[in-house]
Parts: sequence; structure tokens; C-alpha cells
Amino acid sequence: MKHAEVKKRITETASYLFYKNGYNSTGINEIISEAGIAKATLYNHFKSKEEICLAYLQYKNHNFLKDFESFTTSKAKGKDQILAIFDFLQMFYQEKDFNGCWCIKTVSEIPKENQLIRNEIQSQKKEFIAEIEKLIVNNLNYLASNEAPTLARQIYLLYESAVGESHLHQQDWPITESKNLCVKILE
Repeated sequence: MKHAEVKKRITETASYLFYKNGYNSTGINEIISEAGIAKATLYNHFKSKEEICLAYLQYKNHNFLKDFESFTTSKAKGKDQILAIFDFLQMFYQEKDFNGCWCIKTVSEIPKENQLIRNEIQSQKKEFIAEIEKLIVNNLNYLASNEAPTLARQIYLLYESAVGESHLHQQDWPITESKNLCVKILE
């Protein structure tokens, strides 16, 4: 197998295990076993579990943003594209392996001093807010340009709350209620 293919396999395996079981509950040996590789192979691609975690976060974020943008922009222009944020979350929730937000799960497991992982997560969340802001700017031309960043952060907070609460309650009512609040914000 090529170097890039092996690295991708390790990343995908670790992503599955970290998201399902948590960062701290997933050991290097479990990743090695599930990926079907030797320990030396893993360490040829990643120097530490922390590096694997960064690859996991980046992998999840890349796929999420690609799917998010594709889904939301496929809806009718206007408020529908913004409200599609919650329809996208509803789809994500209905997947059999929904386990909340990979970023929040990970940050809750790392020491406060781990700035490398914390910075990656903060960067991803800022990138997500920027995607929401882009949707707002492209769909709500009645807003003043200085209103878009605040509205994006408000919608982001509704989204993140819906993710956490739907995971906690194992029900989708938080997604529905967050979308309803978003409708009111957009009025």
C-alpha cells in the first residue's frame, strides 16, 4: 500500500474509534489492531497519539464542511439556505453512529494546557462560523454588512446547543427547537 493510503487508513480508523469511544478511551494498540497495521507502520506516519488526534480532527472537519456547504447551497436561495443548517444537523443526527460534536468531545478529554489540539478545535469552530456568515451574506441582502458576524455567531450557538442537547437527550427536539428559534432571529 502507498504511504498516503496507509496514512489515510490510520486516520479513518482513528476517526471512527475516537468519535465512537472517545480520545482517552482509545489506545494506540486498538488503532493498530483495527487498521490492521504494525506498530512501526503507525509510528512511520504519526509521531504520537496527539498527531493522530490532529489528523482525526482535520479529517472530520474537512468532510463536515464539504458536506455542509454542498447541502446548504443546494437549497433555495434566501432564508431556506440558512435554515438548512438545522436540516443538515437533523440528517447528521439520524445517522446510526451520531455521537455529538467531535470537537467538544475531544476538548473535554484533553488537559487545559494542550494548546495544539485546543487551537485546532478553535480554528475549526471559527471556520464553521465563517461558513455560516458566508451563507448569511449570500442570502440576506437586507442586512447591513456589520450585522452578519453577530448573526452568524448567534446561529452557531443555536447549532452547537442543538448538537449537544440532541446527543444528551438522544432525541431530535433540540434541533427542531433551535431551527424554530433561528426562524424568529431571521424575521
